[in-house]
Amino acid sequence: MRTREALRKAMLDLLSTKPFEQITIRELAADAGIGYTTFFRHHPTKESLLEEIATEEIRQLIDYTLVTFNASDTDTASLALCQYVDQHRTLWSTLLTGGAASALRDEFVRVAQEVAAHTPEQSDWLPAEFGVILVASSTIELLAWWLRQDDPMPLEKIAEIYRRAVLGPVFTLQENAAEA
Repeated sequence: MRTREALRKAMLDLLSTKPFEQITIRELAADAGIGYTTFFRHHPTKESLLEEIATEEIRQLIDYTLVTFNASDTDTASLALCQYVDQHRTLWSTLLTGGAASALRDEFVRVAQEVAAHTPEQSDWLPAEFGVILVASSTIELLAWWLRQDDPMPLEKIAEIYRRAVLGPVFTLQENAAEA
């Protein structure tokens, strides 16, 4: 467990100083205080370490926000998502601006599709799978944009943008399709 945590910390530290593509396994091992070959006992590639971190963060985010999610009231879930990211701003900034945005997006889509698979189809024209991809991709892009700002907007404003620009169109379209 100590080695895994040391590798996680090393990856996040390195991501805060350089793009993911420039990070080497030798650097990760050195920063984690482990031998080069020890790295491979835990991860076959640096990408798998990044995916593990992304998986953990997305699961925590979804677990945190899912309990508040209600398609007819997206305000609470939007605020919860933004509060979670704001409380973990340093970590999410590092992940989203340090080269992990793609891994986070892919993991978000994967986890959200698992959740969507256990909910009834809400639209006869918008495939749930595409709705999940649309929301997940837009969520990651909005959060990355917010965290890159020199003078970031308050989380309440981002929550409103998220609700109106990301969730609103998908759930409004689903409601309108259901009524038609």
